[in-house]
Amino acid sequence: METKTIVLETLRKADKPLKSGEIAEMAQIDKKLVDKTIKTLMVEDLIHSPKRCFYTPK
Repeated sequence: METKTIVLETLRKADKPLKSGEIAEMAQIDKKLVDKTIKTLMVEDLIHSPKRCFYTPK
């Protein structure tokens, strides 16, 4: 599966905003890869940050 899909699904399953480290732990992928994917998803306007360093899907 593509990393973008994995990160989005992980965020959708969570009932609260998550930090990138929590996303990496839940999805069992590297944190650096999660950070890069989050930047891409922010540009594509698929996720937003309700407070600094926390992310939720739109």
